[in-house]
Amino acid sequence: MIKNTFLLLILLLNTLFAANAWAKASILLLGDSLSASYGMKQNQGWAHLLNQELEAQEKPYTIVNASISGETTGGGLSRLPGILSKQKVDYLIIELGGNDGLRGFPPNLIKNNLLQMIDLANAAKVPVFLMNIRIPPNYGPRYNKMFGDVFAQVAEEKQVQLLPFFIESVAVKSELMQADGIHPTVEAQPLIVDIMKDQLAEIIPH
Repeated sequence: MIKNTFLLLILLLNTLFAANAWAKASILLLGDSLSASYGMKQNQGWAHLLNQELEAQEKPYTIVNASISGETTGGGLSRLPGILSKQKVDYLIIELGGNDGLRGFPPNLIKNNLLQMIDLANAAKVPVFLMNIRIPPNYGPRYNKMFGDVFAQVAEEKQVQLLPFFIESVAVKSELMQADGIHPTVEAQPLIVDIMKDQLAEIIPH
């Protein structure tokens, strides 16, 4: 009886160890419509498609997509504490700022919101990756430069990795963009998957 109990305990510990060893890292994607399947079904968006590939390739991480169309850095800042308190987050990718720029928000406001989000993640010991964001040139060279500088400044001040704007190579091809000229089409999503898959392979241990 004692021997059987001991063997059962060993089996249980081995099972728990194996489950922990194979537990996937959770990458929280805090983004806007560019990551929220805008203009298409949820399962057609790049984040969903990428998770399917990661699963098929047995990668040790998965994306938790917390992106919302229309989200600003202020909205992300207000939501982040609740997300961090309710679920396991191993890495954070911030893909926000585009809507702030399109609305002409002051660059200092955008910067402060990003800094605060990174501080929240740091307090939770969650590594952060900041996505560089671009907006259309029709906002004028002065505002565009001030807006673009924000992301490099934040990355330098907080010593976080700045990721290249993930749809840059797609956005220059009109046939891959929706009628608004801002959001990629369904056909562009697999291309974005390849871009982000390569980025994740470089920044997440595997």
